[in-house]
Amino acid sequence: MNTPERRQPPDPVQLRAGLTAEQRQAVETLEHFGWQLRFVRRPLFRDPIPVLFDRAGERYVVLQPDGSLDESQTLKLRD
Repeated sequence: MNTPERRQPPDPVQLRAGLTAEQRQAVETLEHFGWQLRFVRRPLFRDPIPVLFDRAGERYVVLQPDGSLDESQTLKLRD
């Protein structure tokens, strides 16, 4: 049985809510190079984890609270 897709396209303003100033600045810089902020994981009692994908959607990076990039690709993603 197929169910309709319930996920909505993310609201850019809501995605950036709660990010540090360094993370917001890094997102803006990466967007100039074609990267896209797709989602932000918000674990309880921890800092938000913003995840950006490249133009092709093949690579992703995680932004650390200080605005640095984590390219280790250890984040578990669903399709």
